[in-house]
Amino acid sequence: MLIQCGAAPLTLAIIYMMASFRFPVDYLTVAVVQGLLAAAITWKFRLAAWWRAIQLLFPLAVLAALALQLPSWLFLLVFLILLGLYWSTFRTQVPYYPSHPAVWDAVRQQLPPPADDPARPLRLIDIGSGLGGLVLYLSRVRPDAACEGIELAPLPWLYSWLRARLVGGAARFRLGDYEKLDFAAYDVVFAYLSPAAMAGLWRKAAGEMRPGAMLISYEFAIHARAPDRTIHATEGGVPLYIWYF
Repeated sequence: MLIQCGAAPLTLAIIYMMASFRFPVDYLTVAVVQGLLAAAITWKFRLAAWWRAIQLLFPLAVLAALALQLPSWLFLLVFLILLGLYWSTFRTQVPYYPSHPAVWDAVRQQLPPPADDPARPLRLIDIGSGLGGLVLYLSRVRPDAACEGIELAPLPWLYSWLRARLVGGAARFRLGDYEKLDFAAYDVVFAYLSPAAMAGLWRKAAGEMRPGAMLISYEFAIHARAPDRTIHATEGGVPLYIWYF
């Protein structure tokens, strides 16, 4: 939004010059010029390529929405859905990344066997559990384990919480920030976060995880320490990185 606002004065200046030279100007022209300038600023700041596409198309999307005369409540609804889905992504830099069943099964294969003492079950948590697929799967195939998920965004948490209630089982989901957890309480911590979060994750894991515990990260490595194992859920697929403590 700041980039679009920054491009607006330049757009007005260009449109004024075009009008001065009697070049035909309409709302579509304004949207195209605004989009091109916003995309150029995005490129100048070296943001990801997909941000350039968003900046380019945003003014045209606004123009199309106005032309369709959509009801105002629809925009509020879309905003609330996106807010519930992404929540504080601007702070955590961890968007919603879904994993898939092949990854879930690869994680299952890395888990230690059931404990001899049923009073001390294997405790596993998925930090940033999204829609809850991994936790629900592991809870089903490893009924001896206590499987949890924690999610900061309310909409994915609510969805996973409802799924757990509908299917039954021992899977548990909590709404909150994993940084407030004590990793010492868990035998296995699974993370599918983002490159921006990995340094902080390692500091927390190194300071809290107890001997014998395992940290698993899907796709994103930790630069501070090389993984003890690297496996692939599928042939040539994205790796799973594993650290033992």
